[in-house]
Amino acid sequence: MAEKLDKNGRKTRLSPSEVFDVPENVRHLDSKELSALEDEFRKWKGEVTRADYVRSRTRTFCLFLVLRHTGAKLGEILGLDERDGIDLARAVIFLGRDSQRREVPLPQSVCRELKGLMHGPMGSGLEGQLFHFDPGYVRRIFYERAEKCGLDRQMGAPSVLRRSRAVELLRSGVPLGVVRKVLGHSSSDLAGVYQEWSSGDVQNIVRRMALEETTLKTSARNSFVGHVSKVLRDGVLADVEFTTAEGFTISSVITLESLYKLDLEPGVPVSATVKAPLVSVRPIRDGASSSRNCVSAIVTSIKRTEVLAEVSGESVGGAQMCALVTSWSIEEEGLKEGARVEFCFKALSVVLHAV
Repeated sequence: MAEKLDKNGRKTRLSPSEVFDVPENVRHLDSKELSALEDEFRKWKGEVTRADYVRSRTRTFCLFLVLRHTGAKLGEILGLDERDGIDLARAVIFLGRDSQRREVPLPQSVCRELKGLMHGPMGSGLEGQLFHFDPGYVRRIFYERAEKCGLDRQMGAPSVLRRSRAVELLRSGVPLGVVRKVLGHSSSDLAGVYQEWSSGDVQNIVRRMALEETTLKTSARNSFVGHVSKVLRDGVLADVEFTTAEGFTISSVITLESLYKLDLEPGVPVSATVKAPLVSVRPIRDGASSSRNCVSAIVTSIKRTEVLAEVSGESVGGAQMCALVTSWSIEEEGLKEGARVEFCFKALSVVLHAV
């Protein structure tokens, strides 16, 4: 299952918006290529020391940043009066005219570059026309920078930057209607232009939704989703290993009859559940455990009666764990909220579900 890291460094499942294909006829740069192109522009800007060259290249670099981060048409920026077209305090740029006028956010990093240009000595005498370049000059410089990155020169075209921004926004989960407004698209067929799902994508998206629905419907406190990574068989039983969305491996021992009935093999998506009474919990004192079916976590809560205790925890990857143990074991193990522990369970206790 495809994964990414959230702002806290935790692994999370990708949404359907992040897995679509882009039609082959739509030439665009991915995020890594965009970053490489920006680095090349920054390097090119810093290669000169003569004042007039520095000013010219700084203006061109800022023009690139605006095009790259707004998805604007080249003509929109070349005709821009930055005095009323850019509001650095609000970090926005105004594009289009009359009823088509739109407000597009600018990253703070771009605003800092623009502020240095607009309010510094390099902008003196160019008020209102900082971006008034010859279109041919702009395209030539953009093509040259793309070639320096090892890209086809045509991939540096402003129109490619515009399409790249559209794909980038869509893959970030920005609603289609918002992307249309940012780019100033009037066509309602934007999805057809930039998004295309292969049959494999469709199957994975639907299966993923089914897996998550299965997890929500179960009464088990410990639920996992992932893909089968290994299957070992003997004459009666099968050991099925699968890798979860949080990045750890779970092993389940089931009968061969169940294996064939569920049609399990490497790559097949599965979900699994373990009842809380079948989970034990113990403190981690000497590093992480190498035991099978042990999930390292931090205790988030402990609820106790005179006989039983419910211990809940959360792994680094965000998995929610729960164990139902005797109350005396809490005292014996010295468990408390915030403690580093591992939740362990036998392979025979893991119930598998396939989609």
